[in-house]
Amino acid sequence: MKKTLIAILMSCSLPLWAQQYGLTDTRNSLHAVMSATPMSAVHWNGGFWGERFQVFSKTSVQSMWATWQTDEGKGFNNFLIASGEKQGVHHGPPFHDGDMYKWLEAVASVYAITKDPELEKIMDRFIGCVVKSQRADGYIHTPVIIKERNASVSAAGTDAGTVVGTATGTKDDKAFENRLNFETYNLGHLITAGIVHKRATGKTTLFNAAVKAANFLYDFCQRAPEELAGNAICPSHYMAVAEIYRETGDPKYLELLKKFIDIRGMVENGTDDNQDRIPFRQQYRAMGHAVRANYLYAGVADLYLESGEEQLMKNLTSIWQDIVTRKMYINGACGALYDGTSPDGTNYKPDSIQKVHQSYGRPYQLPHSTAHNETCANIGNLFFNWRMLEATGDGKYADIVENCLYNSILSGISLDGEKYFYTNPLRLSDELPYTLRWPKERTKYISCFCCPPNTLRTLCEAQNYAYSIGEKTIYVNLFSDNSLNINLQGVGNIVLEQTTDYPWDGLVKMVVKQLKGKKDFKLKLRLPEWCQKSLVQKNGQTITTRLENGYCVVEGTWKKGDEISYTMRMPTRIMESNPLVEENRGQVAIQRGPIVYCAESQDLAGIDIDNIAIPADAQFKPVETTIDGSRLMALEGEVVVRSEAPWTGTLYREVSRTQQRKTIRLIPYYAWGNRGKSEMTVWMPAAY
Repeated sequence: MKKTLIAILMSCSLPLWAQQYGLTDTRNSLHAVMSATPMSAVHWNGGFWGERFQVFSKTSVQSMWATWQTDEGKGFNNFLIASGEKQGVHHGPPFHDGDMYKWLEAVASVYAITKDPELEKIMDRFIGCVVKSQRADGYIHTPVIIKERNASVSAAGTDAGTVVGTATGTKDDKAFENRLNFETYNLGHLITAGIVHKRATGKTTLFNAAVKAANFLYDFCQRAPEELAGNAICPSHYMAVAEIYRETGDPKYLELLKKFIDIRGMVENGTDDNQDRIPFRQQYRAMGHAVRANYLYAGVADLYLESGEEQLMKNLTSIWQDIVTRKMYINGACGALYDGTSPDGTNYKPDSIQKVHQSYGRPYQLPHSTAHNETCANIGNLFFNWRMLEATGDGKYADIVENCLYNSILSGISLDGEKYFYTNPLRLSDELPYTLRWPKERTKYISCFCCPPNTLRTLCEAQNYAYSIGEKTIYVNLFSDNSLNINLQGVGNIVLEQTTDYPWDGLVKMVVKQLKGKKDFKLKLRLPEWCQKSLVQKNGQTITTRLENGYCVVEGTWKKGDEISYTMRMPTRIMESNPLVEENRGQVAIQRGPIVYCAESQDLAGIDIDNIAIPADAQFKPVETTIDGSRLMALEGEVVVRSEAPWTGTLYREVSRTQQRKTIRLIPYYAWGNRGKSEMTVWMPAAY
């Protein structure tokens, strides 16, 4: 596969740095079937994702920059102190460094499209502080750097406010002293941000800092592999090291990635919560903290793309099957449990139990109201499936990428682009007699701020998931108004323009806007799992396509002006779950196209969310509306409404037979919670 993907070079007649690839650059990966497009190759022209990108690029990244400078956020203040620009002490959780790097990645991804000079100024300001905060050996963790700087100033008897310059000290005796300091997580996000920034701007200042950080991890791993293994919490550094190997071609980073996976078995008294109780190659089920798990699986998938180790693919395939068929929510969300005990045993006494949190539970353990479903876990699910797609070319992985984007990542940010959820429950009722850990409404700042910048960077990069490239092949993974501008080896420069009202309508049109002469190549159109009937026409004539790994293959000779019309039948579907999911027994959910719907109290005219029942033959029709200025398609249909007395002080009673039919409105799950405090449910009783 190496010769195939090395040959797939895209230039777009842009300067050399602008040819840099976004996301995962697997052109040279020996075991990749496809590669991502360059960061600037795809532009949203409007439509669903175009509207969202306008909000993210003009409001969200700037709003978060302001948050980092508030008394609550103080993330940037830590870098000002660590860099010597001001005096003070560290504030906030130890993973704030990594969260700022994620925000910077979002800004760089927007800049790759807009070239907004104001964003460039913001990035340069922050990067200047990062570089001055980094030690000469490549280590950077502002809690430690600030302590070192303050100790140095105190010893010298100098006014800390006068100290500026590069952080000093080369010892790492304070590094990794507590695994919950999240240093490898922070370093991983620094490396990734450095790569993305270089690809977006052509500048290497942050990239050079990323290389130094990667070299620090390499050197530390040589000296103290056991200690490093024990600090692999939310291992973003696995994906980061894989990508810096692809960016530099330096084999020591691939060696380091292999070592990262190998040394996980060295952890003494490892836990299922951190997926290190047993070596990875013995793991065949998803376990423990869902963010840590999904980041691990994505990192291992990166290693497979480079090494082709069959055992790793056996593990990943089995784990994926476990997630998708037994542990994933209908909206692609992961991590059912706030807290619990591991179902998989421990290394301790037989009668002991081991705590897990924010984690996968037992098979089919998928509660609604207490679902944790951290947005970061859902993003990790997307990362895992994207890499599996690149390794196999199987559209079933792209289906989950799409599901996560629309239904469990987009839900993490408000429609105005300024407020965020940490968790994503499938039901919210005011009558629950207990308080859960995280806010029931989106807020600008959350004490655990990992999800907001992670959500923002992922959605700002959504255009990079729209297409993939193979040998004389363009894979169409996502549908929305966009332009693709690439140079495909053996074909030449191609500009494709896609127009559609997806996800509200199943008709997608693609026109070859630019192509010199007549050329042969394949266009592979993803056939979503939810679509049971589709039609492909070329220049107005219906054509027969073959289905290959979830893609409709359109092949032949192409010229400028050729048009593809791709119609995916998009009925409203009433969904049920495996009866082993106890909380879903006798209940249904509503889905249309890729969108999962919910009932929200604002649309129910006083009807209790618990009194709605959905007839098996219910007919829902799409109705265009707006929420907080964002256009969307609601569904309206007739349902059964039970007339029931309040349940206050009652646990059991005889079934009420008093009911009537009323028309209600459902809205996309991602849009709930944008009209003030509300109750909401995805699953509703079936009325047979």
